[in-house]
Amino acid sequence: MSMQKRILGNNGLEVSALGLGCMGMSFAYGPAADKKEMIALLHSAIEMGITFFDTAEVYGPFTNETLLGEALAPFRSKVVIATKFGFKANADGSGRWSELDSRPEHIRAVAEASLKRLKTDVIDLFYQHRVDPNIPIEEVAGTVQDLIKEGKVKYFGLSEAGVQTIRKAHAIQPVTALQSEYSLWWREPEKEIIPTLEELGIGFVPFSPLGRGFLTGKIDENTTFDANDFRNTVPRFTPEARKANQAMVELLENIAKHKNATPAQIALAWLLAQKPWIIPIPGTTKQHRLEENIGAVNIELTTADLNEIDVAASAIEVHGSRYSENLQKLVGR
Repeated sequence: MSMQKRILGNNGLEVSALGLGCMGMSFAYGPAADKKEMIALLHSAIEMGITFFDTAEVYGPFTNETLLGEALAPFRSKVVIATKFGFKANADGSGRWSELDSRPEHIRAVAEASLKRLKTDVIDLFYQHRVDPNIPIEEVAGTVQDLIKEGKVKYFGLSEAGVQTIRKAHAIQPVTALQSEYSLWWREPEKEIIPTLEELGIGFVPFSPLGRGFLTGKIDENTTFDANDFRNTVPRFTPEARKANQAMVELLENIAKHKNATPAQIALAWLLAQKPWIIPIPGTTKQHRLEENIGAVNIELTTADLNEIDVAASAIEVHGSRYSENLQKLVGR
């Protein structure tokens, strides 16, 4: 089973067709996983052909970058590491990181700190984690451009940005990738984002391509999440919404039966089939899930399959918004 490659953006950044989202190893979905086990999992991903690893300073905070720095150091020349700037610790001492900060001096400081944690001399892809309304995006793009000229960063990315922001940033420093949520149960990017990326030659990196685990078919209305699990705060994950949203899982299960695949593999194969420049980054802490996800790369969905999925999915109303109100405010700007 050989991993296919794809290109992000117009400047030739080649990565595996599927990346690995590493956030959940340290953060957001309950307690952090065992470090030795995660290093083994990361090494296993490399052996299976994954070359694209996604992290951010805010995951932990800091612990996820440190984990990747240690695990990926022996393979540094073979892998592409993406990390992010743009948050800072809240001033209230709560330990939360919901305040935005994309001032040029802050971006520079984050780059230096991330380089150390990642044990590297260059960040392959540096994303603005969320758009900061207080700092013109042209200034942000210009700062990353300076870091690229200095050899500290190779490529510039945005996350959850709106179309106008993407255009303004791209005019200053070519944007290599946009990372935003996209999956069969969150198709908002199809309206404006995907056509804009196509026009400008920007790659698309969908996070939560399995609907934060829901599209695997392993979560139902009776599932309980760890007290620290971020999904407890998500309207789409209330028991009522989970019950209503099973229709989407049933659709995937039907297609999966015909393809001798799993619902998760169909959900990923569907994303891969949308555009040749889409690179989903499903996250996992489990070896068998990693193997299952990678198997999606070899699933062929025909035009008829894709039409069938489209027709069936468009008849399903997904219940619950994808973020709580305060997080929703940070996206699409």
